[in-house]
Amino acid sequence: MTEPEVVLYDVDDAVATITLNRPEALNAWTPQLGTAYFDRLEEADADPEVRVIVITGAGRGFCAGADFKHLKTIGPEGEATRDPRPQTLPLSLRKPVLAAINGPCAGLGLVMAAMCDFRFAARGAKLTTAFARRGLIAEYGLSWILPRLVGPSTSLDLLLSARTLLAEEAFELGFVDRLTDAEHVLEAAVEYAHELAVHSSPASMEAIKRQVYEDLERGLKAAADAAEERMLESFGRPDFREGIDSFAERRPPRFPALPANGKPHSSTARRHE
Repeated sequence: MTEPEVVLYDVDDAVATITLNRPEALNAWTPQLGTAYFDRLEEADADPEVRVIVITGAGRGFCAGADFKHLKTIGPEGEATRDPRPQTLPLSLRKPVLAAINGPCAGLGLVMAAMCDFRFAARGAKLTTAFARRGLIAEYGLSWILPRLVGPSTSLDLLLSARTLLAEEAFELGFVDRLTDAEHVLEAAVEYAHELAVHSSPASMEAIKRQVYEDLERGLKAAADAAEERMLESFGRPDFREGIDSFAERRPPRFPALPANGKPHSSTARRHE
């Protein structure tokens, strides 16, 4: 029998859905799953037909963290089989990446969700950093992104205690952006993704995403100066004229796709490793 794919991939109406597919293990992370996950992210980012990316889990979980069987084999030298691409990869992609957290989201799974640009979550879904209760540290850049989402003291609470919180509390803290019923979380994320794909310029979304993450490390003047330069560039793009024309003509815009040969912003990925 052919083994099932550990990551599923589907493109519909300019939205790519990447589904972690180990439901019997709550989609726990393995080296094989990791390689397939990064491959699908890069495939979606390079595909001109894709404008927005959604990540979710099969079955009743998002990702329960690293597979425990794999964790037991790791020694002081680390993971020799780990894919070299960083967990920060979604931050460096040209396109928006949304997480649809449909169930348990722990450890590495929480890192994955944190590295997305926007998070939908099912009410009652359980989230935890987990690392301190496994004798580990805040892994894969979580100590950089989490304080920027929920603040330093809340981050320390979640990291040091490794307590479990429900999606409702995660929403109140600012980690989750939208709450839905469990059966509608993926539907809600895809619906929002379609709205972006239809109404927002891919070139604008790429530039704005890069602005937001780069400006986290800039002062106000540097950010404003960079925005001025990018604004002048945007006036010369066909997207600007199409945005004006479609608004004046009261019709949906027909923005051009990003080129197929584009690559993730490697400097951004390195910055957040």
